[in-house]
Amino acid sequence: MAANPTPLANGAKANRREQIMAAAAELFAHHGFHGVGIDDIGAAVGISGPALYRHFRSKDSILGEMLNSISRYLLDGGSARAGLGDPKNVLAELVRFHVDFALQHPALITVQERNLANLTDSDRKQVRALQRQYVEVWVRAIRDTVPGLSERRARSAAHAVFGLINSTPYNRHLGDEELAELLCRLALGALRAAE
Repeated sequence: MAANPTPLANGAKANRREQIMAAAAELFAHHGFHGVGIDDIGAAVGISGPALYRHFRSKDSILGEMLNSISRYLLDGGSARAGLGDPKNVLAELVRFHVDFALQHPALITVQERNLANLTDSDRKQVRALQRQYVEVWVRAIRDTVPGLSERRARSAAHAVFGLINSTPYNRHLGDEELAELLCRLALGALRAAE
């Protein structure tokens, strides 16, 4: 339903820029933004570090495009689900979408969680704006499902559920299918309990 099939790729086959961002995401998730150099990223995709400058002007620009891509992917996917009709169905689809994203892309969740402060000011503003729009999709869905819930409580509930779902990089005690089902049930139960 989202415009892009994955958060970093625009099409069935990733181009070199998308390969670089995917490799950088894994490295940033495991070693931290400051623990990874351009040469490390280049080696991960089979090119020299300086050759990366043909695709990105800096390591900062890789991170900026990566986090903007993730945020746009989530917003596009959430917005697509917002028009599915029945409010309970919309909320269930939003939860499932976010759970699937977290399970399929744990490195991206980790990078997104840890690296907002490493963005340039302009990238941080763009990412924050996209994230706020994504939260508002959730706030509307929560309020449509739980009548009478204040906007502030719905926003707090959305952030709490993001925390639950985004814990998946640190919670791999179950297989993906079983964990997805558990996370969906927990998230929907928590949202219903916000009433």
